Amino acid sequence: MAVLVALMVLPMAAMAQNFSSSVNTYSPYSMYGLGELATPGDAAMRSMGGVGVAMFSMGRVNTLNPAAYANTPRKSFLFHFGVDAGHYQNEQAKYAGATSTIKTAYNTVNFHDISFQMPLAKNVGLGFSLTPYSNVGYNMYRDDVDSDIAGTVGRIRYRYRGEGDVTEVKLGVGWRPTTKFSLGVAALYYWGTIERSYASTVMNIITGSGAYSNTTGIDEYSVSRVKMQAGMQWHAIMNSKRILSFGATYDLGGELAPGMKRYVYVDNFLTSVVRDESEKTELKLPQQIAIGAFYQTNTVRLGLDYVYQDWGGQNSGYEENIGGKGVTVAYTDTHTLKAGFEITPRPTDVRHYLSRVSYRVGARYGDYYQTFEGCKVKQYAITAGLGLPVRLFGTSSIDLGFEYGVRKPENSTIVLEEQVVGMVKQHYFKFSLGLALFGEDRWFQRYKFD
Repeated sequence: MAVLVALMVLPMAAMAQNFSSSVNTYSPYSMYGLGELATPGDAAMRSMGGVGVAMFSMGRVNTLNPAAYANTPRKSFLFHFGVDAGHYQNEQAKYAGATSTIKTAYNTVNFHDISFQMPLAKNVGLGFSLTPYSNVGYNMYRDDVDSDIAGTVGRIRYRYRGEGDVTEVKLGVGWRPTTKFSLGVAALYYWGTIERSYASTVMNIITGSGAYSNTTGIDEYSVSRVKMQAGMQWHAIMNSKRILSFGATYDLGGELAPGMKRYVYVDNFLTSVVRDESEKTELKLPQQIAIGAFYQTNTVRLGLDYVYQDWGGQNSGYEENIGGKGVTVAYTDTHTLKAGFEITPRPTDVRHYLSRVSYRVGARYGDYYQTFEGCKVKQYAITAGLGLPVRLFGTSSIDLGFEYGVRKPENSTIVLEEQVVGMVKQHYFKFSLGLALFGEDRWFQRYKFD
């Protein structure tokens, strides 16, 4: 399906080393659809590559699998809060055969998640989380080099901007009918607003005849939709020395149908709206299947997850019309592998604090959910982090995380309207701060003595 703007395949220019706290990403790949999909999980999970579908813990929130809500201890309350900061670097050849590249960089910082778990009854727990599902953020321009336009009007600059996000609110219940098996179900509500705009401006009018107007187009997308998730966990081994768990989740896909308002302004001393229309787009959320295994002892935890999303099966294509050159964007199914490892040398060491610190590493590899002129984009990341305990013999911690990731097109160039243009390669660095609290506290009970 033809899409009328291709930010990642146009010569780019942007202010380097900008800073913004209003967006969670700065990526040309966030130009389409819902933008860049966020990695789920708290700071500790993301420091381990994002694993956690099968993770068993009675002292930490698990936002990946509603079956884990059943593990919340009675008379306890588990809480997590996190923020993220990112540094994004984009690189693209100026044109086919060019020996030099254009490089841009951007910094962001914003809230990431808030979540909690609490018991409802014996072997029944409730979980809630507020996390980003996708993010949009880009700001760049290109100059029209057509000789006819430059010779009769002047230099025309086209600027493209986008900002916004979609947030996932999750509320679920987990039930553990037996010691080694639990089930869960959750309702997921998606809401948010994404605004994408383009503007054409005459930079230097070279003729004195006639008047030339600047044009601005704005597409505003609003999302409000509910879907369901089901999950299970089974603990094949569960004793005082080790736990081996397996888990799985299934997310029901379906219509997202974001509403879109489209405006076009013409600026000729006074600004007037020349087009104002609203419509529903046909974008659908994918069905998702995630399976995982998690092994842990008193000092070591390691996990492996696989996630499949059928974006291609749910969406035949997605068309946006905000000016520029044409590029075919198609949705494609994604397969993602995640692996993580954590070691806490001596969790009960009363003399050496560093022995009680948890040290984490992980990795993630998979596909981007869109292709551009048939070109797939691979994305992979390596992660690391620390869990700094707040109390002796407690589970509350300050979690620090780091992620280095790459988005790399399979082809360095594509053909766009009989012109060979370069694809954008992206490097990014993310830093996470998370607070995992109250895991060792007793709530909902009356103490006999102060």
